[in-house]
Amino acid sequence: MERAELTIGAQRTAEELVLTLTGEIDMLTASRLASTVNEALADAPPRIVLDLAGVTFCDSQGLGTLVVLSRKASHAQSLLVLTNVGDFLLRVLDITGLRSALMIRNEQGTTS
Repeated sequence: MERAELTIGAQRTAEELVLTLTGEIDMLTASRLASTVNEALADAPPRIVLDLAGVTFCDSQGLGTLVVLSRKASHAQSLLVLTNVGDFLLRVLDITGLRSALMIRNEQGTTS
């Protein structure tokens, strides 16, 4: 079995930190995502945006990590926003009931 990979690119503006994720969010890579977001929260940006356009897979560990990071951001007076969420991940979030626990911004800029 091939090892899952996750690359994380970062771009900071005055209002937000955008983390562009490419690859898989799973039990092998979720801790890397968590570490990156936790480090970002130390600077308390008003908003952290996770751009998921390049995410090809997300398992239960990845889903749990997204929910935990959203809560940590809230406690740090920051906002964690998911953007460019693929149809497959939206379906999983709907099935698991986690969609309401996360802030998702669609292509038109509105959040749900």
